[in-house]
Amino acid sequence: MPEMTESDTAGLAWRKSRRTTPRGSCVEVAPLPDGGAAVRNARHRDGPVLVYTRAEITAFLLGAKDGDFDDLLEPA
Repeated sequence: MPEMTESDTAGLAWRKSRRTTPRGSCVEVAPLPDGGAAVRNARHRDGPVLVYTRAEITAFLLGAKDGDFDDLLEPA
């Protein structure tokens, strides 16, 4: 999975979940022109940016919706 540099991310439309914590404990995502997605830590915006293809991000999001990663959630 390639990493983007800060100059590569200029102009991307970053967004984060409405469920983010007040301290910003979340990730931000930005759509890429080729249909993929860039992902970064919201608290470290100048840190690494990971790039996923459309197929990779689709598989992850569908798995999340199906509950495949529910074991990673904090206890309610």
